[in-house]
Amino acid sequence: MNAFLKRVWIALAATLIVSLAAVVLPDRVQIDDNGRVHLGAPLAKPSGSASAPVPEPEPTSPALTRDEVDKAIRTAVRAAALDPEQGQSTAPPGSNVNRTGWTAVLERAAAQSKMKAICADLERQGWVLNPNRDGDDAARSYKRGGWYLLVHTRGKTQAPSDTLSDSQTDLTMTGLQLNLSDVPLPEMPLPEITLRMR
Repeated sequence: MNAFLKRVWIALAATLIVSLAAVVLPDRVQIDDNGRVHLGAPLAKPSGSASAPVPEPEPTSPALTRDEVDKAIRTAVRAAALDPEQGQSTAPPGSNVNRTGWTAVLERAAAQSKMKAICADLERQGWVLNPNRDGDDAARSYKRGGWYLLVHTRGKTQAPSDTLSDSQTDLTMTGLQLNLSDVPLPEMPLPEITLRMR
């Protein structure tokens, strides 16, 4: 009986994890009608007619290197009339090829317009705004070439710091490389469970 309960709990935990992943990253994790999990690009739905053309998959941008993401960040910062050298890297060169970023302290009154200018230039460079966000004024996330880039401002109330005055805030860009299609997901049959109500 203990082995059966253990299998039930493992199955429930796996289902919960996959369901949360499908909500957080709907463009990377899909669950089909049969309950099978697919990682990577969305699955093409079978057409009703054999002669009907199969829809083309959505074009994806080529994979970017960390150096290319760093260059995109510096270009966007310059487009906002800021000097990249006045800020600092959140991941020094050579520390991690899958993570990068830039941050600077700005006057709160100017931070919002600078962030909008940065976001406009990222979109000009081909970065795609995350459709799951509603274009929040305090944070926006983008994706391109296997990278996710979060641009946000945070005040002293969200990140207490002795270095920030009440009129200052942080403007931060955080880049993270994710490739969920390379993560193997073992096929695990779920046990059949029958509940009887008395």
